[in-house]
Amino acid sequence: MTRVWTGTGGVVRALLLSGALLLSVAACSIPSATGKTPVSVDERVPDGTLATAAARTALEGLTIAVPGRMGGYERDCDREARCVFGRPWQDTDGDGCDQRSQVLARDLVDVERKPGRCAVTGGTLNDPYTGKTIDRDKVQIEHVVPLAEMWRSGASKWPIAERVTAANDLGNLIAVEGKANQSRGDKIPGGIGAQHWLPPNEGYHCSFARIYATVKGRYHLTVTAPERAELLKALDTCPR
Repeated sequence: MTRVWTGTGGVVRALLLSGALLLSVAACSIPSATGKTPVSVDERVPDGTLATAAARTALEGLTIAVPGRMGGYERDCDREARCVFGRPWQDTDGDGCDQRSQVLARDLVDVERKPGRCAVTGGTLNDPYTGKTIDRDKVQIEHVVPLAEMWRSGASKWPIAERVTAANDLGNLIAVEGKANQSRGDKIPGGIGAQHWLPPNEGYHCSFARIYATVKGRYHLTVTAPERAELLKALDTCPR
């Protein structure tokens, strides 16, 4: 499969394993929220992510509700624990590679693999959350809409099979710097919504909001009023 990166300098094509998703990339500059320094917009999103107008429509169509309780939420699958989103990472699309390996192969450049295997052993990431360039060993896979947030906004009522599918949805998974990923989870135990956290890289706010809105809409999850307001504000930073 071919991954296409677009930008002001042209198009670069990189071959990936069959089954990896398209991740489109475009770069442009918009005024920052402060109006002082132009922000370079990073438009990398998984294939299937809604465009700005559609993301806005999806957000506005979601039900506003108070988040549910965290009771029953469990990620640990060891020692017979009842992990409510299944054991990570699974090959839910049946292409022979687990979803984690697919995301690494999709998002990193100069990818190295074990011979004849899916596992990614090396590569470099231009981290969308921080704007830094980092090595494979500092990368983690992020759920843009955290699983705990899914749980509180509707997933607690789903059958386990649907939660496993959602947890491995390539449209909600991106490779990011591990430190940035962990800092997000530290804000509120069990994960947080967009009303409390946006990526440090202001240029990724638009793409983050588009992915977030796509996933919430795809699974008919609820939002809080502050959460939706923050996401709509982030969509206002998208190129026009």
